[in-house]
Amino acid sequence: KFALPLLVVAFALVAAACAGDDVSCDVPGDGSAPDCGGATVEVAVENAYLPFNYIPVGASEGQGWDYDARRAICALINCEVEFVQMQWDGMIDQVSDGNVDSAGDGISITAERAEVVDYSQAYMTVIQKFIARLDDDRFANADAVIASDATVGTQTGTTNFELAARLVGEDRIKAYETFPNAIQALIAGDVDVVIIDDAAGQGYTGTNADQIKTLDGDLQSDP
Repeated sequence: KFALPLLVVAFALVAAACAGDDVSCDVPGDGSAPDCGGATVEVAVENAYLPFNYIPVGASEGQGWDYDARRAICALINCEVEFVQMQWDGMIDQVSDGNVDSAGDGISITAERAEVVDYSQAYMTVIQKFIARLDDDRFANADAVIASDATVGTQTGTTNFELAARLVGEDRIKAYETFPNAIQALIAGDVDVVIIDDAAGQGYTGTNADQIKTLDGDLQSDP
């Protein structure tokens, strides 16, 4: 399922590695896999964004798609991956400033971000949706949320926040540092819905299937 995306992302990881002062990658001219000589490549992760990267309850080590993908890539191009946990807010700037080699966190491709960091080709497309409490029957779909006075929870600095601001206005938004905090606020009744990418939303609804649900209605697609 992710074979082609792994190859696509590999070239971005090579670019990040080859940009570092202490890393040198041999890129053959015959199209075969590059060789980074066992170099260590840093990848910033939040460990709070299912299913991309997270720490399961009771565990001490992170896991998820970003972990699996980056390790598979390094197996192909002879490098070692070092995951660096940091908050989402400022992660892209940390890459831009060269403090870490790269980042993986379900990061949407936008023109503004592309001005300060390099992207791989898109390896998936996500759809932004609303999540509501399972027992809340006020909202039949996304349009019902937009037409209401519902409070929308989301994470700061995300395309989800930007879309929510366009749809309902910032005065109806409660922003949180992490999506787990936004989901817990939804479950607790502090917000009426949460706007989130469908891939991550499936992770949260899957682990809280008895409390929250995804509403019908696609809002925006992001590569």
